[in-house]
Amino acid sequence: MSNFVGVNDVLGRELGSLRLSLTSRCNLACPYCQPDGQEPKALLDQAQHLALITASCLLGAQTLRLTGGEPLLCDDLEPLLAAVQRRRSQKTNPLSNLHELALTSNGVLLTAARARSLRQAGLDRITISLDGTDGASVAQMSGLRGGSVAGIKVLDRVLDAIQAARQAGFDPERGDLKLNSVIQRGLNEHQLLPLAALARQQGIELRFIEYMDVGNSNGWKPEAVVTAAEMVQQIEDCWPLEFIGRLPGSTAQSWRYRDGGGLVGVVASISQPFCGDCNRLRITADGTAFTCLFGAQGTSLLPWLVPEPNLDGLIQIMQSLWQQRFDRYSEERLKAESVGMVPTLVEKPAMAYLGG
Repeated sequence: MSNFVGVNDVLGRELGSLRLSLTSRCNLACPYCQPDGQEPKALLDQAQHLALITASCLLGAQTLRLTGGEPLLCDDLEPLLAAVQRRRSQKTNPLSNLHELALTSNGVLLTAARARSLRQAGLDRITISLDGTDGASVAQMSGLRGGSVAGIKVLDRVLDAIQAARQAGFDPERGDLKLNSVIQRGLNEHQLLPLAALARQQGIELRFIEYMDVGNSNGWKPEAVVTAAEMVQQIEDCWPLEFIGRLPGSTAQSWRYRDGGGLVGVVASISQPFCGDCNRLRITADGTAFTCLFGAQGTSLLPWLVPEPNLDGLIQIMQSLWQQRFDRYSEERLKAESVGMVPTLVEKPAMAYLGG
């Protein structure tokens, strides 16, 4: 077994988090994500997933987040979680370096039975996405046909999923259960305060996310971004806040409600980029590594995964990839916009492929 070889990139950023996509498919069609319903030709199997996770841990990763598309569409999700958990419990195994095993889901498929099976398999934390509190808003932000009626059905399922996760042992007070909401001007900015009120009522931390220019097919325009500062001000006007800060490597600035109503966060990757301490490596469902969410090109790891995983080879290529990393797209975009430059249009993969 290879030894631990923590690695820094060109800007001194350590590899700390692996975001592993299990599928590009999704049961929703959120416009900011733009899933095309197409699965890569060859999905990775459990042995390949475990090799990627092991290599990442040996290079310094301490958190693993399983994503999609919608990861609950993956039949091998629980077996993979269980295999990771077994290795985490072995002190000499590289996976014992994992401090957190998390998952992001839209919640539609998260039944009570599924929530229990995920918890039993070893999942520590689950984040559920919800972009509205009424049928029309949910339908629009989820890309649903059928208007309010379809939106209400999805909303009810997500609210049931929140309860199912709580009952399965995902405790919001420990941060085991959180909500994510993307806010887009012209579509759902009127839902900001209702979403905050829902999260307060549920006792769950909610993180508002600026509408991001991931990929080229979501029609992103700067004027559609509701900035973190705007969002915080709206919340502050309704419920006074106390600023907590942003942990190194974290995506969210955190705030505490002064009345004891819990926590709220904002992810300001557009208006206040946090490239300087970004520690995330993304690997797609077909084994392509991206060192930036906004990256135009990835590096295929298949030569070291097929016909069977080559752990030492994976470590070498992933170490080399990270050491050459100098991505800071959001900072560069913001700097260019500040002097009136128009960014060059480069073809980029959609968020559903990258795993968000």
